[in-house]
Amino acid sequence: MTTAAAAPIRRPLDPVELRVAVQGMTCASCVNRIERFLKKTPGVEDAVVNLATETATIRYLPDLAGRAELVGAIEAAGYDVRERTDEDLEAARADLAAELDLDTAARAREARQTLVQALVSIAVAGGIMLAMFWPQTSIAMTDINRAVLLPATFIQFWAGRRFYRAGIRAALHRSADMDTLIAIGTSAAWAYSVFVTFWPDVINEAGLHPETYFDSSTVIIGLVLLGRWLEARAKGQASGAIRRLVGLQPRTARVVRGTVEDEVPLEAVAAGDLLRVRPGAKIPVDGIVVEGTSAVDESMLTGEPLPVTKSPGDGVIGATVNTTGAFVMRATRVGRETALAHIVELVERAQGSKAPIQRIADRVSEIFVPAILAIAGLTFIVWFVAGPEPRMTFALTAFIAVLVIACPCAMGLATPTAIMVGTGNGAESGILVRSGEALEIAGRTTTVVFDKTGTLTVGKPRVVEASLAPGFDLPELLDLAGSLEKGSEHPLGAAILARAREDELGFQPVAKFTAIVGHGVEGVVSTESGDRRVLAGSGRLMLGRGVDIEPLAAPTATAAEAARTQVYVAVDGRIAGLLAIADPVRPGSRAAVGELSAAGLDVWLVSGDAAGTTAAVAREVGIAPDHVLAEVLPAQKAAQIAELQAAGRTVAMVGDGINDAPALASADVGLAIGSGTDVAIEASDITLVGGDPRAVAAAIALSRATMRTVRQNLFWALAYNVVLIPVATGALFPAFGILINPALAAGAMAFSSVAVVTNSLRLRRFDARPGGRRVRR
Repeated sequence: MTTAAAAPIRRPLDPVELRVAVQGMTCASCVNRIERFLKKTPGVEDAVVNLATETATIRYLPDLAGRAELVGAIEAAGYDVRERTDEDLEAARADLAAELDLDTAARAREARQTLVQALVSIAVAGGIMLAMFWPQTSIAMTDINRAVLLPATFIQFWAGRRFYRAGIRAALHRSADMDTLIAIGTSAAWAYSVFVTFWPDVINEAGLHPETYFDSSTVIIGLVLLGRWLEARAKGQASGAIRRLVGLQPRTARVVRGTVEDEVPLEAVAAGDLLRVRPGAKIPVDGIVVEGTSAVDESMLTGEPLPVTKSPGDGVIGATVNTTGAFVMRATRVGRETALAHIVELVERAQGSKAPIQRIADRVSEIFVPAILAIAGLTFIVWFVAGPEPRMTFALTAFIAVLVIACPCAMGLATPTAIMVGTGNGAESGILVRSGEALEIAGRTTTVVFDKTGTLTVGKPRVVEASLAPGFDLPELLDLAGSLEKGSEHPLGAAILARAREDELGFQPVAKFTAIVGHGVEGVVSTESGDRRVLAGSGRLMLGRGVDIEPLAAPTATAAEAARTQVYVAVDGRIAGLLAIADPVRPGSRAAVGELSAAGLDVWLVSGDAAGTTAAVAREVGIAPDHVLAEVLPAQKAAQIAELQAAGRTVAMVGDGINDAPALASADVGLAIGSGTDVAIEASDITLVGGDPRAVAAAIALSRATMRTVRQNLFWALAYNVVLIPVATGALFPAFGILINPALAAGAMAFSSVAVVTNSLRLRRFDARPGGRRVRR
């Protein structure tokens, strides 16, 4: 009897992320509606829409939803997705700059169209105003009204059609946005003016003043469009960090094929190609040096101004600058796989994310437009019923002013523009922020916990001090010890050999090499003066072999106090010197701790290393003894983080992103010290490229400056509406005779959005470099 084979169990696919460009958004209510429609789509786990970048970032399950369904949800909400051709997408995959160029060109076209419509509308409005003031002794007002009807109508439905299109789509989805307010306000002014133009007698019989508002409807459209053009221009400046990063890469590369060199477009370079990099040229892609030696300026990636020497076997990063010699490299990562591409992706992700403080604007915007429509309607009724003559003029003026002056756009831009500029500024200084939430939390940090090895220290043992016995000099000591240690695989031996090679020593032949497990090494080093019997190792080894180390008693005590590992060197049975080895503190560590302490933060050191070594590093960098924990396992580091959090602290953990992953993940915000090729450490919220600990203080200072700007923007946006909407209703008219003209209301509305974006742009002046000057914004 046969049985049917069991059907294989199909595992659901992991969530994927899609970013699309959205057209037609004008305010925070647009953002909320698109997010609402996306989140209702089956398979969508999360959706974040950013007004400043005009993008939607969607996390979804690909076996339940696809791009077509997601685009359909955006279109169902009443907005368009900027689609690209297959050729465009292929170019974007091959060339990091292509995708950015496509978006920039599309937005530039939209901005030019907006500017043209704004200028034509304002010019027509100016002509209508001149006609309105024309002496009626020569031309009757009814004739003037008929003369300006055609240009006013043209502006209403040519330049103003975008407001109708968006407003109608919003209405079809039982919603309303900023375009709805503009469409209703200008339509009311235009429609009433048309009625007055054709039926002035009806208006007179009703006891109303036959006044037209063609100038108001046209100038409002013109000023609103001019404001949107200024806003788009400012948003373009805010997103300039990505353009500047992408602009760092060269557009061509020199490919070496045998004895022939060809200059080819960057997108034609493939992994494995040999590339020649000339002095002064930018390195085209990531790779490994295979021939030649040079110094490379990596400041664009690390913020470190001093060039780094590169020799065969060393890695190089695309977009960094070759300064002196020429070399040949083998391409290892190209296109979207390069370090620069990863940085751009991280910046785009951060700029498209939301900070928790954005929820304030989201909640307000949900009810903002409906509330404004209700206030405007009530304003019209009160003025028409109880206002002075001409009642219709006052009622319509106040009605239009309320609709036009309200600005949900400023609230929608308050947070994302600041985050866009802040994260872009950080990326240009080697601070890669993963999300707006991480940026906000970093600003609230009260306690910073450092790992030791690889974070405050270099992470590699080095000879930090050499002491000599009488009769020996340093070159002789390093040459003999370095030559002997060539045969050792111990990290201490590698440190001694590296120190010898710095002075081009340690190349003598060695015979009878023996490793004494746990103690040291010995052998016979051949020199020009003859064979020398060399012994290198611990004090116990020296004493066991009858070597007197008393001549080095003083440096031995000093090294022990500093918790440095001591390697004695004896030559021909006589003590020759003492090499003190330690993992040296990074040059900027002490300054980093000082900056953080000066900023009011508690600084802790938590390490798995021995207590003496950890305490010595803490003393050297300026961390208080009661804030030091040693001999701590990775899981215990996470527990210590939790203990500090339980005490009410907001904790930032700084580590190398590998052994410290549990602590980085459990901290409120994790900051990973990364190298040039390590730009996407998954366990961290913020990656500090280059390894300078001072970048921790810079990151926190940048976060605080960014969130300060966000709060300023939100205050301005909310205060603007809270103060000016009542003024627009005519609340000041009974006491002071003040009533806002609709044209002034349109100008004020446009100014509010531009002011928010301009305030965010001030963050570009913030010095986010490690050790940079911090200017309070």
